[in-house]
Amino acid sequence: MKKTLVTAIAATLLAALTACGGGSGDSGSKTLRVGTLSDSKPNAYQENGTFTGFDNELLKAIAAKENLKLEFVATDFSALLGQVANGTFDIGSSAISQTDARKKTVDFSAPYNYQALGIEAKETAGITDENSLAGKRIGVVQGTVSDTWLGSNAPAAQAVRFPNDAAALSALKTGAVDGAVFDQATAEDYAKNNPDAKLKVTKAITTTIPHGFAFKKGNTDLIGKINDGLKKVIADGTWVKVHDEFEPTAPVPAEFKPGQ
Repeated sequence: MKKTLVTAIAATLLAALTACGGGSGDSGSKTLRVGTLSDSKPNAYQENGTFTGFDNELLKAIAAKENLKLEFVATDFSALLGQVANGTFDIGSSAISQTDARKKTVDFSAPYNYQALGIEAKETAGITDENSLAGKRIGVVQGTVSDTWLGSNAPAAQAVRFPNDAAALSALKTGAVDGAVFDQATAEDYAKNNPDAKLKVTKAITTTIPHGFAFKKGNTDLIGKINDGLKKVIADGTWVKVHDEFEPTAPVPAEFKPGQ
């Protein structure tokens, strides 16, 4: 009788843990919430009600390899890492550079791209490179690598911080700021698709800072699955296919080519 009671209690506890998603190994059975952006072409944006862009389509391909279910939710970049850290989102996807400061807040996947920045301004603004930014009002998205880059490389510029790309672009188009620093691919997209604003990417800045998907610290099970899927989409050429769709003018680093 006592043995039967103990067995019944153990079974009840096991069922309760299973129902609550106990442990870190349940990522394959639940829908994972992905925090992303709705306005940051070509990396992460929303079009016709669907979240797309290089980062999000790559993540979808990775998830398909690992039988993971995803739900994308829009947020501002300035809030994203905090929301990943507190568990609001299981994954952060928006060309997130893996800086030492960010690694104190969240864990990252293996690199899947590298950071490149673009200084953007109207053709008549007299802005050519970082040396021409002194005294200028320069828009950046708060908390991004663009923000820290501006402070380090053009300290005499007046940084004007925005919560998202759309707000920074609007200020640039209306003349509320003299220039802005975006991801290079994003800056090129804005110049191409806003011809009336006469925007120009006046300088591209390449870095060796890798991009990664972000996770709550300690979520090693999910990180392992994403890294495994990433290897698969690189090996079968999916990475290059997605890259060519969204960033056709950017070079493909050797480590992301099939067979590497």
